[in-house]
Amino acid sequence: MPTSGEVAAMVQRLEDAMNSRQLHLIDDVMTEDFVRHCEATPDFDVRSREDFKDFLRSNTESFPDNVQTFRQVVVEGDRAGIWCTYEGTQTGPLGPFPASGRRTTFDFGGVFHIRDGKFAEFWVTWDNMTILAQLGHLPAPEPAG
Repeated sequence: MPTSGEVAAMVQRLEDAMNSRQLHLIDDVMTEDFVRHCEATPDFDVRSREDFKDFLRSNTESFPDNVQTFRQVVVEGDRAGIWCTYEGTQTGPLGPFPASGRRTTFDFGGVFHIRDGKFAEFWVTWDNMTILAQLGHLPAPEPAG
């Protein structure tokens, strides 16, 4: 089992690979049979490392300038929890939504399962309604109160 420091380094390598678009570097930190679970993107069934790379490529087609910043990493046993910020400008279609030219910034969280020293599974979630409202695809929510 990797140490907390080794897992934090793996998370940093994943962040760097995604943000630099050097997806071949993901091979070093992710199992071939990697599985991603995400209710927010039901059309992307990720059941392998290559599927995950395809998801990232698709996301970059919608948001070419996207940057994901992993702000917090908590490691316990064979799990690593992350809290991140995503920023990007939608210059390509996003599912049924045309390019808006608008920028979005939102937080997302997830938990990795580590097997044999690599990320084997990932549960991730975010708020699609907030993102779609920021991009102008939905009315902005009314303030509470």
